[in-house]
Parts: sequence; structure tokens; C-alpha cells
Amino acid sequence: LALVFDERETTRSVQLYGTDPEYVSRAAEILCADHGVDHIDLNFGCPVPKVTRKGGGGALPWKRTLLARILERTVAAVTPYDVPVTIKTRKGLDDDHLTYLDAGRIAEESGAAAIALHGRTAIQGYSGVADWEPIAALVDHVDIPVLGNGDSWEASDAVRMIEETGAAGVVVGRGCLGRPWLFRDLAAAFAGDEVLVLPALGEVATMMYRHAELLSQHMGEERGCKEFRKHIAWYLKGFGAGGELRQALGLVSSLVELESLLTQLNPDEEFPSVVLGAPRGRQGSARKRVVLPDGWLDDTDGSGLHLAEDADEVSGG
Repeated sequence: LALVFDERETTRSVQLYGTDPEYVSRAAEILCADHGVDHIDLNFGCPVPKVTRKGGGGALPWKRTLLARILERTVAAVTPYDVPVTIKTRKGLDDDHLTYLDAGRIAEESGAAAIALHGRTAIQGYSGVADWEPIAALVDHVDIPVLGNGDSWEASDAVRMIEETGAAGVVVGRGCLGRPWLFRDLAAAFAGDEVLVLPALGEVATMMYRHAELLSQHMGEERGCKEFRKHIAWYLKGFGAGGELRQALGLVSSLVELESLLTQLNPDEEFPSVVLGAPRGRQGSARKRVVLPDGWLDDTDGSGLHLAEDADEVSGG
């Protein structure tokens, strides 16, 4: 994907994944120098096996020295541009190999501006319930801002996380899938305002079309519509749209076709309260083990490792 920002974006953020201090720091420098990026986030939380088996994502914080080198070099590379570096991580590999307190200390000592903590281990993936207690523990452990992540399905969840953990903010992931208005609700909740009424299906259909339209502007119509297909089930979760219509929407290939299909939805159908507070997106079950490079757990250094980079598109943590 091309690196493209909307002209209205006033803070241009980019998240990087990598295992080599040289590559990560150089990439960050290029983003700042050539693309005007205002914020770099480093992903050390992804639990996907194809990432962890190469020592990346949620596996990397086990190697404390390597983590420090990546952070130190990246912070140094972007300091001339006055760009903050933040990191996102998890509790650890599993309950026997926790890393979050060390990761927070290293982030602070390396000059990171903040750290986001997902309340699950890598072995959990997205299963079970996020544990917010480590977020509170990390808040007490470091002086830099800690952002909480995990199971903020509604604005009220995010407010509760702040109240229970003392976190400086929240990071929303799967909770916004098919619900872009969640950010409006979050802003209202944190401002102490009344959260607005949930949209009826007609309003959701309008948002669906706009979403596909923006993807088409970014990627081209055919590719944009194909990319939009994966969002349809999230938008329609809990609504009474029939199976044939859902199937047709899942095969949509043009904006004209999408617009025609969306007219078949009942615009007056109220938002299904049954899905409020329910998990969205990937869940699955916990894995039997975290897939790691051979000998990964033998030490916590990693400074002499030469890990293969993986440029595949992977996000999340």
C-alpha cells in the first residue's frame, strides 16, 4: 500500500514493525524526512505466528537488549525532526514469560514518549478477556504516559478502563470495526457529554457506502470494493439483513452495485442493543504455544541476532 495521508490529517501517524535496529530507525528517519510524519509507533504486540516465529511483534520484548537498541536508535533518528516515538506491547509471551514491566522501563529509558499495553499475552491472541490489572501496574511503574488497550467495546468501557487503571488514554482496535461512530462516542464520553443515539440501519448503510467510497478513492474502485467486503459483516452484526443479501454484499465489486444492494436494507431498523458490549473482530482460542525462533527463550539479550524481516501486511497487537 502507498503511504497516503488525507490533507485534513493534522497528526500523521505511522506504525512500524521490525526486528533490526538499523532498518527500523532508517525507516523512521525516511518517514519523517520525506513524508512529514508527525508520530512513529513501534508494534511489539502482534501475536500472529508468521510474525512471532521471526522474533517480531509480541515476541521481541523478551529480548530486552534488542528492544532497547531498536528504541534508542529510532528515537535518535527522529529526534532532529521533533517526532515522538511510542510503542505498543502485550503483557508478555505467556503468564510464565511476562515482559511488560521491563518493556515499560526500557521504553522510558530509551526516550519513548508513551507506551500502550494490551491486557493479553501473545499466546492468548485475541481470546478470553483482557486483563487490565497489568495496565494499572505499569502506570505505577513508569513516569511516561501509559495507554490501555483491550476490550474497549463501548465508550463506557474506555471510561471504566481509565478509572480502574489510571491510564492516560485508551487505544481502540477491534471495537471500532463496523462502528466508526465509536470515536464520536469516546470524545463525548471523555468530555462528560451525553453519548449520542445509536444509528438506525439507514444511517449505517450511509456510512457503509461512504466507507467503500473512500477506500475506492484511495485504492481504485475495484480494489476498494473488494477491500470493503471484509467490513460488511461487522457493520451488519445483529441486524436482520437476510442471508442472500449479506452474501451479495460480500461479493460486491462496484459502488453502483453496493448502492443498489444497500437500498434493500430496512432503513428504519433500530440498532441491535444485543451487540452492545459484545466482542468484535477476531477472537478464536488461545494457542498451545507461541511460535518463536529456535532458542528464543534461552536468554533475554538478542543483541547479536540477525533476524529475517517480514514485509507482509500485518497489523494489530
